[in-house]
Amino acid sequence: QDNLQSLNYMRRTVGQPLAPVSSFNLHSTQLSYIVFGKDMRQQHSISFMTQSTRIFAVVVAYWVVSISLVFLNKYLLSSDELKLDAPYFVTWFQCLVSLVLCYLLAGLAHLVPMCFSFPSVAIRLQVCRKVAPLSFIFVAMVTFNNLCLKDVGISFYYAGRSFTTVFNALLSYVILGQTTSLKAIICCGFIIVGFLLGVDQEKVSGSLSVSGVVYGLLASLFVALNAIYTKKVLPAVDNNVWKLTLYNNLNAVLIFLPLLVLTGDSGAVAGSQLISSAAFWLVMLASGVLGFAIGYVTGLQIQFTSPLTHNVSGTAKSCAQTVLGYLAYREVKTGLWWLSNVIVLTASFAYALVKRQEMRLQHQLEMARMAAKLEEGAESGPLWHLKKPSAS
Repeated sequence: QDNLQSLNYMRRTVGQPLAPVSSFNLHSTQLSYIVFGKDMRQQHSISFMTQSTRIFAVVVAYWVVSISLVFLNKYLLSSDELKLDAPYFVTWFQCLVSLVLCYLLAGLAHLVPMCFSFPSVAIRLQVCRKVAPLSFIFVAMVTFNNLCLKDVGISFYYAGRSFTTVFNALLSYVILGQTTSLKAIICCGFIIVGFLLGVDQEKVSGSLSVSGVVYGLLASLFVALNAIYTKKVLPAVDNNVWKLTLYNNLNAVLIFLPLLVLTGDSGAVAGSQLISSAAFWLVMLASGVLGFAIGYVTGLQIQFTSPLTHNVSGTAKSCAQTVLGYLAYREVKTGLWWLSNVIVLTASFAYALVKRQEMRLQHQLEMARMAAKLEEGAESGPLWHLKKPSAS
């Protein structure tokens, strides 16, 4: 009773209306709501609105950067206006821009450390060697991604690289020895069906590019390999993603140099009138900045939401990208073509959902095993003894 009277006195002090309180056995947050009433609710509402606004801004940023990068790359790789057949040079330049941005951000972080942080850019040859296997995979991944985009339409670009999920499950078993559940295998089966149906309908509509399909499959393979080897290489760079970005792009810039000569891309650019076009270099620079930014906004989206929400957002973004590509290039597609995309997108999302449920179940089992071990240890006696200090 004394506690309730004290509570009512506190509420009169802050000028809040009284409400009947039947018990004082409340959590601290509930107590705060009762004492401060409307003020706390308003603060909670403002906090919720602020968080929601941030999440919305991050998701929009991810969509804008990702879709803009795809359209910009398509323009650079196969535009009738540019008529530039130099996909290796475009990819190399984007890696070079990412490398320069790493150095600029590191310098800026050194000048104004209070604003943001960025790891040191001191290059160690030993680390370059350790990252090199991943860098070769990275070069193959970005190259085949761009070659696929060069030869297929934006509307088919996602479906053309949809085998990433299938290769991810397959390589996880071959390299890591991780088995895949029946539910996940069924999802992969639907992805394969949707992919084959999409290829068939591309042929029906007369827009099938065999090279584009092959590049898409190779891109999917190396995307899956990149994810696996990234986990293996991260300890070499102190588990710092920005350091990995720096070393990866540094190695990539060097790996691309002989490819530029062998493929003739360097000569194609040097002999093109575009080399003196400021507009062309501005577009190239923009594509490089977006290529660097996509890694940042992807990390932000996962940080502000969750991996599952990121997958949902990515799937929805792919739907929007497919529709925008269809509208922008005024393509004619059949009903079965649209069905193939729906199958691929739905099965990809279902796979992400299944894997999340499996990871949660595995985590619960590990926690249960830890609890059982602790209980076992408690029953067998204490692991340590605290000595009572002697009275002086």
